[in-house]
Amino acid sequence: MPGPLITYVHWVEAVNHRIGRVAMWGLFALMAVLLWGAIARAGGAPQIWTDEMAQFLLLGYFFLGGAYSLQMGSAVRMDLLYARWSDRTRAAVDAITIFTLIAYLGVLLWGGVESTAYALEYAERRRGLWRPYMAPIKIVMCFGLVMMILQCTAFLIRDIARLRGREI
Repeated sequence: MPGPLITYVHWVEAVNHRIGRVAMWGLFALMAVLLWGAIARAGGAPQIWTDEMAQFLLLGYFFLGGAYSLQMGSAVRMDLLYARWSDRTRAAVDAITIFTLIAYLGVLLWGGVESTAYALEYAERRRGLWRPYMAPIKIVMCFGLVMMILQCTAFLIRDIARLRGREI
């Protein structure tokens, strides 16, 4: 494999690893917000922002950790036949099926970019009492989708290298 492709794979995987490790700490922020909301409700002074903030934090956790989850092999896989195949067969099947995932993520990104542009142009706010702006979480969502697409292309490069008899 050409050197720039190997560098690309290493760079994408290193960035996604770091982002994923940082995103894991977001779970503690989510727990803190939910705990604060529960304490405030029990004290008779419910906070209007805790439920929506928890939803935003969970969405950020999910999208920023998505590429890391793919990288670590934590994604769900139908293992009925896959486990019995050789590494080259797995690489061939993965190289073909990764295009489906890239297409799906691409459609999500396309919709996300359009939605983000709308949110920025019209200062879109969420309905409800708190009415937070939607653009920040939509930007996080788009960034997470881009990182997942980059991780998928890194997988494709790895699979092609494996098919050629070389490991990256």
